[in-house]
Amino acid sequence: MTQYFEVHPQNPQARLIRQAAQIIQAGGIVAAPTDSAYALVCRLDDKAAVEKLRRIRGVDEKHHLTLLVRDLSEIATYARVDNRQYRQLKAVTPGPYTVILEATKEVPRRLSHPSRKTIGIRVPENAILLALLDELGEPLIGTTLQLPGDDQMLSDPDEVRDRLDRQIELVIDGGAGTLEPTTIVDLTGSDAELVRAGRGDPAAFGL
Repeated sequence: MTQYFEVHPQNPQARLIRQAAQIIQAGGIVAAPTDSAYALVCRLDDKAAVEKLRRIRGVDEKHHLTLLVRDLSEIATYARVDNRQYRQLKAVTPGPYTVILEATKEVPRRLSHPSRKTIGIRVPENAILLALLDELGEPLIGTTLQLPGDDQMLSDPDEVRDRLDRQIELVIDGGAGTLEPTTIVDLTGSDAELVRAGRGDPAAFGL
């Protein structure tokens, strides 16, 4: 049965964050709030968990999963970032943006785009998710919680529990999320390219 933690959105209870981190370290998949919609997250290096996450979400290996990191200093480990890209990232992080960058060798091949060798990265502005990343001491891999056949993402933690009971290990209730996804911007070319408009203002990238 899926566990359900009610976590304070501004002051997450350390005990519950520790327990959530232990569930993830043991191979669990967790539904967690972000600064946009809810997301499914698991350990970056857990191949079985990542494959299960893709099955629940109904996406194949060509669908970009997102690397969730604590701050800009972690991005350079997993993506190649030049001075221009760094300045742009510094202006919008943390926040509801996913940026597509060229992946480094630190990213398992199964997680980067199979033909482009790119990865989507974001620094979320959500106290619960940041506390979880701090507790783990490593990035999470995640995807917006929108189930196959649905027209929109899930933002009500009670509905998440009802729809995914016994499919995932934990739902973190941090209050209602939004129905807006992150704004996705591709920074791999000479100019920024808007991939998906969402909660973040694309004007921050000159778009």
